[in-house]
Amino acid sequence: MLNVISILFGALVGSFLNVCIFRLPKEESIVWPGSHCPHCKNPIKFYDNIPLISYILLKGRCRHCHSPISFQYPLIEGITALGSLILFMKFGPSLSYLFYFSFVAALIVITVIDLYHQIIPDVISLPGIGVGLLASLITPQITLFNSLIGILMGGGSLFLVATVYQWLFKREGMGGGDVKLLAMIGAFLGWKAVILTILSSSLIGSITGIIVMVLKGKDFKYAIPFGPFLSLGAVISLFYGENLIRWYLYLNK
Repeated sequence: MLNVISILFGALVGSFLNVCIFRLPKEESIVWPGSHCPHCKNPIKFYDNIPLISYILLKGRCRHCHSPISFQYPLIEGITALGSLILFMKFGPSLSYLFYFSFVAALIVITVIDLYHQIIPDVISLPGIGVGLLASLITPQITLFNSLIGILMGGGSLFLVATVYQWLFKREGMGGGDVKLLAMIGAFLGWKAVILTILSSSLIGSITGIIVMVLKGKDFKYAIPFGPFLSLGAVISLFYGENLIRWYLYLNK
């Protein structure tokens, strides 16, 4: 029953994340006005706003104007519900679950916004650093010292890379949003996870970037948002970080 509750909670939060994804890039309030159709502007009734279920019942269309509803909405709700369940199974009913669920929820919003707009909102990453520090004071998964080093290493390493790249090539290669995002990741996961996040996100990002450039016939100047890969690397570090580090140390005995 608790697992089911965690799924329902995740789906409800996922519905709110969709609001954040839609409104934050426009600098609109995420509270007011209430949910409404982006096409006809009609308010969405509560029975048409039930995560996942309403999309199926409405067959993916607005009740009033019958305009199609983006599949992004049930997708985000489903991913958030699944993330909530996995985290609940890992941490149980605890503050750790709540902190790391908020972390994963932030990564979901950041990923989608960066994919659409190639920006990472400071309104998520900067408060996220503070929440990560708070988590280190309350939860047993990370110490305050580890969190602080994670922030410095995460933000500092990418800032150095971005500065050197701009000095060498006379153009921006990495935005400040990525720097703040990795600092937030360091705050929640610590400095070891920062290293693992950089390695995994760089590997996955490089492979994906080469495939995209080949398919689109672009050169290496083609801009690909790095935030989604950092987020994916952070999720890998959160769930598999300790195992991967132990495996690496075992291979290098």
